[in-house]
Amino acid sequence: MTENTSENTNVVAAQLRAWNGKAVSEVIEFRGETTIVVPREMMLEICAYCRQDPNLQFNLLTDATCVDRYPMEPRFEVNYHLVSIPRKARLRLKTKLSGNDPVMDSMVPVWPGANWLEREIWDLMGIRFNGHPDLRRILLPDDWEGHPLRRDFPVQGFRDVPSSYIPAFRKPR
Repeated sequence: MTENTSENTNVVAAQLRAWNGKAVSEVIEFRGETTIVVPREMMLEICAYCRQDPNLQFNLLTDATCVDRYPMEPRFEVNYHLVSIPRKARLRLKTKLSGNDPVMDSMVPVWPGANWLEREIWDLMGIRFNGHPDLRRILLPDDWEGHPLRRDFPVQGFRDVPSSYIPAFRKPR
């Protein structure tokens, strides 16, 4: 993996830097894909800019994912995969979150489709999204404890199967 910091190499990174000098922490070019690392506190503003600017037009959020780098700090990386349909361009925006404070702003105001993607990240990784309209579990039962895709989640299996998880194990009333 190589880092490429030349503004001429990536038009999007150059435009973000021209818009706000603090918007781009790092640019990563790898196998023809561009990842721009941005500060957590600016992610919502940068996403809105990428969608609304007529030169960028990243009008489609295709995916949102999270990586747990435990025991490294910052522990979490949240990635938003964007597509500009009119420009036929792809971009990945990444922000890094501390394990002690895994909170960031929700991208639902920019792309309403981020709703379910962020709920999945919350459910499986425990990242909280400020301003999310409905942050609750989406894959696991409501009485599930913990976030199973975190690298420090116990791997010994179920300690106690929640009664709502498998209907056959529900206790008779």
